[in-house]
Amino acid sequence: MHIDCETVWSDCLRVIKDNVAEQSFNTWFQPIVPLKCADDILTIQVPSQFFYEWLEEHYVHVLKKAIIAVMGPKARLEYSVIVDRGNSKSSPLSVSLPNRTPSRNYNASNGKDEYISPFQLKSVDSLYQESQLNPNNTFDSYIEGDCNRLARSAGYAVAQKPGVTSFNPLMLYGGVGLGKTHLVQAIGNEIKNNLSDRFVLYVSSEKFTNQFIDALRNNKAQEFQNFYMQVDILIIDDVQFLAGKERTQEIFFHIFNHLHQAGKQIVMTSDCPPRDLKGLQERLLSRFKWGLTADLQQPDYETRVAIIQRKMQSDGIYIPENVIEYLAYSVDTNIRELEGVLISLIAHASLNRVDIDLELAKQTLKNIVHDIETEVGIDYIQKTVAEFFKVEIASLKDKIRKKEIVIARQVAMYFSKEYTNHSLKAIGYHFGGRDHSTVIHAVQSVNDMMDTNASFKASVEELKKKLKMRAV
Repeated sequence: MHIDCETVWSDCLRVIKDNVAEQSFNTWFQPIVPLKCADDILTIQVPSQFFYEWLEEHYVHVLKKAIIAVMGPKARLEYSVIVDRGNSKSSPLSVSLPNRTPSRNYNASNGKDEYISPFQLKSVDSLYQESQLNPNNTFDSYIEGDCNRLARSAGYAVAQKPGVTSFNPLMLYGGVGLGKTHLVQAIGNEIKNNLSDRFVLYVSSEKFTNQFIDALRNNKAQEFQNFYMQVDILIIDDVQFLAGKERTQEIFFHIFNHLHQAGKQIVMTSDCPPRDLKGLQERLLSRFKWGLTADLQQPDYETRVAIIQRKMQSDGIYIPENVIEYLAYSVDTNIRELEGVLISLIAHASLNRVDIDLELAKQTLKNIVHDIETEVGIDYIQKTVAEFFKVEIASLKDKIRKKEIVIARQVAMYFSKEYTNHSLKAIGYHFGGRDHSTVIHAVQSVNDMMDTNASFKASVEELKKKLKMRAV
């Protein structure tokens, strides 16, 4: 039976829109064209092989959820992929590809994610393959830099000897998108690969709380606690969200104590160090401090370049060196935003059937990164100033008081105030955690020296030209 494929796909898009971020929806689902719908099979057309592979790798579960919700439990999805023949005079080929089999964690009868609370199973053996880890999050795919070296080293030590080192618990903290989840899951994957007899469980604090509420509702709180006490390595993400949940904190306290005393490994993440966590019981906070606490900071320029290169290498995509440098300089907030920019750049190139170049990168970033017209980051300013004054970049962030270092540091602060939208406090943070008053003093000092020293003023003007070229 033939059905109006446009209507079916429109209904599917409504389901998909509720399950993905707006940017992802616009990038990966709006360009899809429905071709036909017959015999419980929906055929959609995608603009390239890369586009198809990306959907299958990252969004197949969402797509299946949508078509089953709209078309019923027997629904299947097929792709028609446009393949360029390489001849501008001939129309592109369209190659049909069948979908993969449904995920075993998906209940096709009701179109919903099948929820099985872990404590409903009799033993951890039943959940051996369900550690909730993303296999792509490994130490090999995690780029090390000054921003995360301590955290990564501690994580690797824990992965080699879980429960044995003094890093128990291991608490990793940092802002959004800095790689906390990747790192703790890398720990879990490393342990699973090397110690197959250990049961590793990754769970977000939100999911842990929901499971506990479900257990209370069904009078299975003791089973819930017993299950978690059998885990060998417990990885719990975003513990700050346990704040204010007294009953959940109570059960987690007992689970934590049991695992720690039994020599089991506990790994946690939060958005701030334990001393700054609010709404958590003091006895719980004191236990968070038993082991090692390590922070993850914003990636520096070199780390951002390495992240882009690794991402492109793993996806088999070539990006010119000048584009890599431009992206690394322009996106200096966090890793997640950087990866989002890369995904959008690749999608634009694929959809428009063009090579990735500097102009495409600039157009892509204008639609994603706010205030990108500046396009001069503090890292780039520090690098340019350090090269000009022939000093080490690290010395700009140190407490060295040598005259040549102080002048270079003040000039770098001056341009950071001039060319970025960062607050004085944020600028001071990028220069070794200095106070905002230090930045004010630096700006004033540079202005004073420019008024009294012609040679110094000429140097500043020359640097200004270099930075303006970057901002054009």
